[in-house]
Amino acid sequence: MKKAILNTLKFLFFLGAGIFLFWLIYKDQDVTALKKDLSNIHYFWIAISVLFLTFSHVIRALRWQMMIKPLGYTSGFLNAFFAVLITYFANLAIPRLGEVSRPTILKKYEKIPFGISFGTIVLERIIDVFFLLLLTVFVALTQGSIILRFLDNEPFVKEKIQAIINSNFLYYGLLIGVFSLIAAFVFRRYFKESFFYQKLKELTHKFFEGLRSISKVPNKALFLFYSFVIWLCYFLMFLFAFYAFDVLDDIGWIAVLTVFVMGSYGMVAPVQGGIGAWHFMVAGTLIVYGINDQDARVVALVVHTLQTLMVVLLGLISTVLLPIVNSKKDEKDIAKSSQ
Repeated sequence: MKKAILNTLKFLFFLGAGIFLFWLIYKDQDVTALKKDLSNIHYFWIAISVLFLTFSHVIRALRWQMMIKPLGYTSGFLNAFFAVLITYFANLAIPRLGEVSRPTILKKYEKIPFGISFGTIVLERIIDVFFLLLLTVFVALTQGSIILRFLDNEPFVKEKIQAIINSNFLYYGLLIGVFSLIAAFVFRRYFKESFFYQKLKELTHKFFEGLRSISKVPNKALFLFYSFVIWLCYFLMFLFAFYAFDVLDDIGWIAVLTVFVMGSYGMVAPVQGGIGAWHFMVAGTLIVYGINDQDARVVALVVHTLQTLMVVLLGLISTVLLPIVNSKKDEKDIAKSSQ
């Protein structure tokens, strides 16, 4: 009961924060002008953008199959693909919920231990962060003045970054970690005999086994290629979405990449689907590139809305098809065992 209440409060808090930020951005939006702008969008390019978004999920599922196979487990492509789609769908409900729901799905349908599956997913996120940092460094070196102008235009963001840098969060975190290690050492004999310790030890072992899966991937070149293609698809999804707006005709690819990177940090924010935060980062960066406030907000609104609708649609389809596909597989297994 307590867990359900906490999850509900967490959901409402993150959703409320996102909606509030969204309201701040669009509270002065001219509805008539918005309708006119929506009628001038080239939705063909939006459709192409969505295709690249979907293809990135296909590649992510293929890469995950590569990661899990050297660990002695296999997963059908459809189960891996549906699990990936449900991950993003679940994250729209509660941030990071998908990272838990995905290994749960794979444990149920593919009998892959939760810890191993979760370890590979954490590894995926580490790889994603690595690619995002690489792009961030490139953008900072080539478009540093744009980022500085964005921070000047948005003092709230600048103040938050400075507050994080100057905070004692890392200091207190390190202090708590040291005291935890000391306590674990002092009471190690009693702790090791507990049921909690045994389960934690088993889960941790499987987690690190999943985390080390990258070292066991036989074709590392293909693995790296898949990782590159995933982020290339993300960028192309963004690029083709921008083709849909005439006001962005003069925006070059380096500007699109900059907006993409800034938007990615908005998506990392702990709100459902980056609502509000993503709009804020994308619209604010477009304004720095000379796009007027009205057009910048329309671009952010349309691109995010259509991509979110696609995530919802694919997530719902995956949720429906997943048990159907596996029920047929179970029927085949029963038929084989009876022969």
